[in-house]
Amino acid sequence: MANAASGIAVHDDCKLKFLELKAKRTFRFIVFKIEEKQVIVEKLGEPAESYEDFAASLPDDECRYAVYDYDFVTVENCQKSRIFFIAWCPDTAKVRSKMIYASSKDRFKRELDGIQVELQATDPTEMGLDVFKSRAN
Repeated sequence: MANAASGIAVHDDCKLKFLELKAKRTFRFIVFKIEEKQVIVEKLGEPAESYEDFAASLPDDECRYAVYDYDFVTVENCQKSRIFFIAWCPDTAKVRSKMIYASSKDRFKRELDGIQVELQATDPTEMGLDVFKSRAN
């Protein structure tokens, strides 16, 4: 079903891969892109891949959506995990692209049931590990 605001549809594969990340922890991260009026899966990060691998998979001058499964240890020494949704819109991206991603974000995020934290980033410092750490608790 297309988004009325932006006309962007969500490919079923996006929801399926997200469910695998959430339920089975099959992936560390998923990068999504809008292509031909549809959100599709661009890259799947294996569980062993690091945060650096994830950050490197986001283009410097194009918008993307991403989901990252962040593992951390609480002050009580409990192992936990939070699923982050990242709206990546670098300042160098084309204005039209930023507008399409911005107008489609909320509907796309609703398709992914289980997002725990949302980040909007225009440069890598806005989604660094320190940001994840501070937002995870």
